[in-house]
Amino acid sequence: MKRMVQNLAILFINNYRITSIKCLYIMFSTFFSNKAVNQESKDLIISFFSEYRSSCFREGFLSISSRPKITLEDGYIIIDVDLPFPCDGELDDISDALTEMLNQTTLIKPNYQIAQVRQHSLKGISNIIAVTSGKGGVGKSTTAVNLAYALIEEGSTVGILDADIYGPSIPTLLGLKGQQPSSTNGKSIIPLSSHGLVAMSVGLLVGDEDATVWRGPMASRAFSQLLNETLWPDLDYLIVDMPPGTGDIQLTLSQSVPVAAAIVVTTPQDIALTDAIKGITMFDKVKVPVLGLIENMSYHLCEKCGHQSHLFGENGGANTAKNKNIPLLGQLPLNIEIRQDADQGNSAVLKNSTGDIALLYRKLARNVASELYYQLDARSPNTAEIRFSDK
Repeated sequence: MKRMVQNLAILFINNYRITSIKCLYIMFSTFFSNKAVNQESKDLIISFFSEYRSSCFREGFLSISSRPKITLEDGYIIIDVDLPFPCDGELDDISDALTEMLNQTTLIKPNYQIAQVRQHSLKGISNIIAVTSGKGGVGKSTTAVNLAYALIEEGSTVGILDADIYGPSIPTLLGLKGQQPSSTNGKSIIPLSSHGLVAMSVGLLVGDEDATVWRGPMASRAFSQLLNETLWPDLDYLIVDMPPGTGDIQLTLSQSVPVAAAIVVTTPQDIALTDAIKGITMFDKVKVPVLGLIENMSYHLCEKCGHQSHLFGENGGANTAKNKNIPLLGQLPLNIEIRQDADQGNSAVLKNSTGDIALLYRKLARNVASELYYQLDARSPNTAEIRFSDK
């Protein structure tokens, strides 16, 4: 009996020692793995940010961000920073550059603080962006959908509203044909969602073969109901796919919707550019800022040799943007994959978010988001300061 007690005592002491050693190991490993980043590395990071320039960070990274918080977690350098627009793709590139420079894995964790640039009463929606074209057939709706998906990939919450009452194509482009939104009270509409993109369209309420023969005022009221009676979740951006053209319905919708800014989609062809200019002029008249121009079907890239063929002319959109003193937000290719994905309710941005086509749309999304900030956000370094003097 005495020997049994001794053995139990020895076993207890050994277990206690093992447990103590484990606790000490965990404590010290945590301490050393989360020790502070050395000052030299911090100085290199701040210097890198100070000198970094791009189309999104045109006046420097630190000019629009909070002071980066630099810590070490599990051997990784973590940089926490506040930014006014989504740009995950560019932050990934910056992280890779810092990792190579410091020879240590570096990750940037952004906190996006996307502000509302125009006051309105629509609950939960920060900014409404209208995507328009002076004429049909330039790929406006496909561009609007891929832009919306790209904004999501860049780190924002996005919805899309189909304002093309007469020819709604958003249900097809999102793979939502045949589905219908629901309502819990018979008044409000619960929107549908496709891969994280919240959507509403008259095409979800009316059959494919049912023609919507509505005059301007009736079409405007129908659109107003879709906008105001949909239970939108909290959205950083609501993309509105406007009907093509510059007639009465386009003018009415532009004036009735609290649009923060508009984007004009065109092709490089002269006949499309003429109508694009009319679209820009229309928004100028109703006091809606134009963020810039998107040149769609800008070129065809040969799959075999990589040669660029400018089937509809070259740099027509770029020249028009320069003449109208607005930014050229992007030049998108004429590509069979984009067309096939659109017909199948898919998107190149979804299939491969780092593929060549997806990267073009993601770059476009960053340009749109940053232009909205620089042109219209009160926090922008471009915003004029008002100073009062006693003199």
